[in-house]
Amino acid sequence: MPRRERRTVTSTEAVGPYTLLRVDRGGLEPGDPGQFFMLEAPGRLLPRPMSLCLAPPGELAFLIDPIGPGTESLCSLGAGDAIHVFGPLGNGFRLDVDRPILVGGGIGIAPLPYLSDRLGHPSAVLGFRSAWHAEAAALVPNAEVAIDPTMVIELIEPCFDVLACGPEPMLDAVRALCPGAQLAWEAPMACGYGACYGCAVEIAGEWKRLCVDGPVLQAAA
Repeated sequence: MPRRERRTVTSTEAVGPYTLLRVDRGGLEPGDPGQFFMLEAPGRLLPRPMSLCLAPPGELAFLIDPIGPGTESLCSLGAGDAIHVFGPLGNGFRLDVDRPILVGGGIGIAPLPYLSDRLGHPSAVLGFRSAWHAEAAALVPNAEVAIDPTMVIELIEPCFDVLACGPEPMLDAVRALCPGAQLAWEAPMACGYGACYGCAVEIAGEWKRLCVDGPVLQAAA
């Protein structure tokens, strides 16, 4: 059940160009891998949706790419600062798979460390634009890394159960290769519970509100 609590930042650390933001858990549940939380962005009107990256005892951790004012404000937080956190929200990955392989691209790897922990650290293939970005692969055990111009799709074995998160072109390519894949889509969100329609995207000719229908959807859906 989602809750909204004011939580305290315990630490931040640089992971390549990204920031791993840790907050104390309080009464918040981590939920399922692939679900997300709405994080208050200091100085900004709207919160920002973030997949849970890690769930160590007593903490929740989020991998953040500082690409705009909201994410930059989150990355500027320090230990002792407090923000409101609301979640877990949305639908996560199904874990009842026989031969899982995790596939991620760029900041789309954010939910994969927690997913890997829950699945017992299966194989993973991760794609990045540079070696600097690829430093984030250290968060995902048993990962094979592709750096541009090599495409992560080239490393996928179709006989596996694919669980993927990344940019839309990557997810489209995964869907074409593996119709049974579970895909976590990305979109801006304002509310997190379906009221604003800000995250409505067209997928395979059908409109989906990613905050309530997803973010994880079956590729063939």
